[in-house]
Amino acid sequence: MFTRKQILIDAENHSLFLWGARQTGKSTLLKEMFPHAIWFDLLLSDVYERLSNNPSILRETILAQPEANLVIIDEIQRIPDLLNEVHWLITNKSIQFILSGSSSRKIIRGGYNLLGGRAHRYELYPLVSSEIPNFDLLRALNNGLLPRHYLAANVKKLQSAYIGNYLKDEIAAEAKIRNIQSFAKFLEAAAFSNGEMVNYANIASDCGVSAPTVKEYFQILEDTLVGRFVPSYQKKPKRRVITAPKFYFFDVGIVNYLLKRGKIEFGSEVFGNAFEHFVYHEIYAHSQYSGLSYPISYWRTASQIEVDFILGDNEIAVEVKSTSKVSSRHLSGLKSFAEEYKTKQLILVCNEPMPRLIDNILVLPWNVFLQKLWAGEIMK
Repeated sequence: MFTRKQILIDAENHSLFLWGARQTGKSTLLKEMFPHAIWFDLLLSDVYERLSNNPSILRETILAQPEANLVIIDEIQRIPDLLNEVHWLITNKSIQFILSGSSSRKIIRGGYNLLGGRAHRYELYPLVSSEIPNFDLLRALNNGLLPRHYLAANVKKLQSAYIGNYLKDEIAAEAKIRNIQSFAKFLEAAAFSNGEMVNYANIASDCGVSAPTVKEYFQILEDTLVGRFVPSYQKKPKRRVITAPKFYFFDVGIVNYLLKRGKIEFGSEVFGNAFEHFVYHEIYAHSQYSGLSYPISYWRTASQIEVDFILGDNEIAVEVKSTSKVSSRHLSGLKSFAEEYKTKQLILVCNEPMPRLIDNILVLPWNVFLQKLWAGEIMK
């Protein structure tokens, strides 16, 4: 159905970690790419209990199979002690491992074995437009881009289960959050801040907790790959700029559910925010999948002049507008940025039907922008 990006480029030669939020499709991708690997699924209760009680069983099981050369352990964060066994098998038996999971928080914060640089790190994100045949923008904005959610006829039930079972329960348990009710309120407050500058004090007031607690909650969302910050671009500014970061959840569909948004249509009140969120997701995924890993930031002055996304070291400035008729007022942020920084290209992504060039600003329909992005014509 979907042709996922072949991100495991070193899989034939190196052990690796594959991280990604729950239901992004990690297990499906690995089974398609490596159908003959030895597989340990730690979501299965019998497998989990056996290895949790005695991690050495992993080593003994693998050594009993002389033909074993590739081993996949799914949800490795559930038993971090297995990493000592993995380390020994890589070092002494040259066995290749792929270790997948939905969060590295427990492993990193618990001081567990990270294999001493013997495993590369990769991450799988929700679907991107170039992976989906006959991509439907409105379906993506309404359903989100988790594979099951994108295809669903009744996505609300899936989103409800995802938020209840995973975001509120599993993540809260992993992070050892005692006040589950406050964390649930925080998730809704964070959704209202999606794509906006984060004000910890205001969110803390809404949730009835302290600002440091809210900051820790945001860190938990980052650690569990449920969201990420976009920093302010601050390179030698002539104007006074806002320094607070923005925050985006990893999937627009999750935000829709938390905010109880109605159906998103072209021209609707909520289209613009969802559209900008979607474009950010595409840019971020391209940055990582392409191997370029270029930084993404936003620019906003104290006088409220703003550009949505600055790619690289002010190489590309991208403004996202939901309009189908671009006018001079839509270009003001990009023009102001160009007055302050030398850029390779200024781009406005919109809903116009055809590309245009206005005052040295390239106005691109969203589908043309995405084609150019994934063809490597935007960032090279």
